[in-house]
Amino acid sequence: MIRYECDKCGCSLTANDPRRFIVKMEVYAAAAPLEFSQSELAKDHTSEIKELVEQLYTANPDEIEDQTYRRLRFDLCNTCQQALLRRPLG
Repeated sequence: MIRYECDKCGCSLTANDPRRFIVKMEVYAAAAPLEFSQSELAKDHTSEIKELVEQLYTANPDEIEDQTYRRLRFDLCNTCQQALLRRPLG
């Protein structure tokens, strides 16, 4: 049996509880259009790519993901859901 509880206040909920709300969030980096000059396109970027790959091997995967994309899901009770809607950013 799956147990549900509010991820904010911890109160117990059931799967079909009318007081249970699901919140889904996506946080991702805003990407601006990339523009390259002719000199940048002509440059050999091999050493820069190797350095970046080496950094990725030693980096924390969660930190890398946090810099680019994260999907979150929360169960909330009706009280915490109403508080979220009143002040979404806390």
